[in-house]
Amino acid sequence: MPAEWTPHERTWMAWPSPNPTFDSAEELAEARHAWALVARAVRRFEPVTVVCGPGQSSEAARLLGRGIDTVERDLDDAWMRDIGPTFLTDGRELAAVDWTFNGWGAQGWARWEHDARIGGEVAALAGARTYASALVNEGGAIHVDGEGTVLLTDTVQLGPERNPGWSRERVEAEIHAHLGTRTAVWLPRGLTGDYPPYGFGTLGHVDIVAAFARPGVVVAHHQPDPAHPDHEVTKEVIGLLRSATDARGRRLEVVEVPAPTVLEADGHWADYSYINHYLCNDGVVLCGFDDPRDETAAGIFGRLFPERTVTLVDARTIFAGGGGIHCITQQQPKI
Repeated sequence: MPAEWTPHERTWMAWPSPNPTFDSAEELAEARHAWALVARAVRRFEPVTVVCGPGQSSEAARLLGRGIDTVERDLDDAWMRDIGPTFLTDGRELAAVDWTFNGWGAQGWARWEHDARIGGEVAALAGARTYASALVNEGGAIHVDGEGTVLLTDTVQLGPERNPGWSRERVEAEIHAHLGTRTAVWLPRGLTGDYPPYGFGTLGHVDIVAAFARPGVVVAHHQPDPAHPDHEVTKEVIGLLRSATDARGRRLEVVEVPAPTVLEADGHWADYSYINHYLCNDGVVLCGFDDPRDETAAGIFGRLFPERTVTLVDARTIFAGGGGIHCITQQQPKI
């Protein structure tokens, strides 16, 4: 699996359909507007294909605007990072992992009859050789540096909701065999708002907590306010990351990115995070929250990626559905 900052052929997304995540016409319309803003931001830098439910491509195309491709397949939800394939390449051929998907741990609100097949469908559309994995996993639950290191969380890959009976060693063997990695850095958990009873959580995806910015360098969510439970969570995570070494034996450098100032959203602890960004060709599409720290985060990412254009896109509607910009995008690497 190449690092996200390597060149992309295109970005894949999924169009919001009526489902429990968007359970009113108003919420669905707001979600579609938010997804379209992200698609258009990404399209400035690379091609975008949006997978739509049957009969939805015409309306999607109207909202998406010119230059964005659509294709119709059966869908349940709209989180392409998680339901789509994880693309791979040896430099000559495109391949993909089709993880087993069970609705983020068979959560009561989730539907996945169709989404469990989307990974294979998208891989076929991309012309990728597909490798099926028995591991219940999602794209938002992994992050790689492209040099042999992968970030994971205990509560996802080792959680009983996904992989009961799997040992750490078995999970690592499956991950390494499919991604070409050899060193796993395990974090104990994700952010507080990513677990019940708080909304549509994933039970601890890593891509809202920490992500590689380049080999040896990780950006990490930091909650500076001790009133928020993530203050202690992120302190522990940052400490673990700073003590970790990657596949090449480097001690990780950690760049802390402060959380937005808002502590609560939709009646529960906010898990708003700038870590859930998306790197596309020559661009960084960054979650915005109409918050004083938006520009601080943009400055941090601008310094980390001086050759890229940083674009802030309001992600509050996406977070209300359970994720962020990284969660709704999936890169297809250029070969």
